Amino acid sequence: MADIFDRLKYGYTTGSVMMKLIFINIAVFLCIKVIGVFFTLFIVRGIDVAGFFALPSDPQELLRHAWTFISYMFVHQDFWHILFNMLWLYCFGSLFMQFFNGRTLGSLYVLGGLAGAALYLLAFNTIPHYVLMGSRQMIGASAAVMAIVMGVSFYRPDMRLNLLLLGSVKIIYIALVAFFIDFLSLDDEANPGGHIAHIGGAIAGCVFALQYKKGRDITAWISRMIDFFADLSKPRRRPTKMNISYRRTENDRAYNDRKRREMNDIDAILDKLKQSGYGSLTDAEKKRLFDASKK
Repeated sequence: MADIFDRLKYGYTTGSVMMKLIFINIAVFLCIKVIGVFFTLFIVRGIDVAGFFALPSDPQELLRHAWTFISYMFVHQDFWHILFNMLWLYCFGSLFMQFFNGRTLGSLYVLGGLAGAALYLLAFNTIPHYVLMGSRQMIGASAAVMAIVMGVSFYRPDMRLNLLLLGSVKIIYIALVAFFIDFLSLDDEANPGGHIAHIGGAIAGCVFALQYKKGRDITAWISRMIDFFADLSKPRRRPTKMNISYRRTENDRAYNDRKRREMNDIDAILDKLKQSGYGSLTDAEKKRLFDASKK
C-alpha cells in the first residue's frame, strides 16, 4: 500500500499540470464517494457533501457559498461523468500541450469553468424556461474541459484524431459536433445547467484561440492570480544577515574524483528506479535523488 501511495505521490509531483488536474478531480471524487458510503452505513441524513461544493443558481445562496464558483469545476458524483470528462481532458489536453505550456492549460481550465458558471447563472435568472425550474445546483468539470477542447481545436483546426470506425477526423469537427449536441440539448429537463455551462466553456475556449492568434492571451490575468495565491501559500523566511566565506578544502583532483563518484551513484539510483520502480528505492536513495534534483 505504501508503494502505491509513493507511486501516486511521485506521479503527481512530477506530472504535468494536465495530470495534476486529473489527479485532483479523481481525488475529490473518491473523497466524496468514501464520505457518502460512511454516511449511508451510519444513517447520516440531511448532509449533501457534493452539494456543499456545487454551484447554486440562486444568487443569494451563491453569496453565502462564494467558493462554489471555483469548487464546482472539480466535483463529480457519477462515475461515467468523471470518466468521460477526464478522457476528454487527457485527449485534448495532450494536444493542447503541444502548443502551449501547462500554466496556460491550467488557466484556461479555470477560465472555462468561470465562463460556464457565469452563463449558467445568467440563464437561470433571465431565461423564462429556466427561471420556472427554480433553484438548481451544478457540478462537474465539463465547462472547463470544453474550453480546452475548443481552444486547441480553433487554434489548430487542421489537426486530426483517429477515431474508431470513422478514421482520421479533424479536431475542429469533433469540437463543433460536441458544441451542437449541447446546443440541441438546452431543453433537456434532466441536465439543463450542464449543457449551458458547456456552451459557456466552449465560447471561452474559442475566444482564447482567436485572441491568441492575434497575440493576446486572455488567460494571463488568471495565471497572475494563481501565482499570487501560490506565493501566499509558501512559507516566508526572514532574511538573516551573515558573513559567509567559502574556501575549498580539497584540490582539483580530489574535487573531480568526488564529483565523479556522486554522478556514478546517481546513475545507479536512476537505473534502479527505471528497472524496479520508485518503491524499490531505500529511504537514503530517495533522499539522495531528491537532493540531487535540487542542485
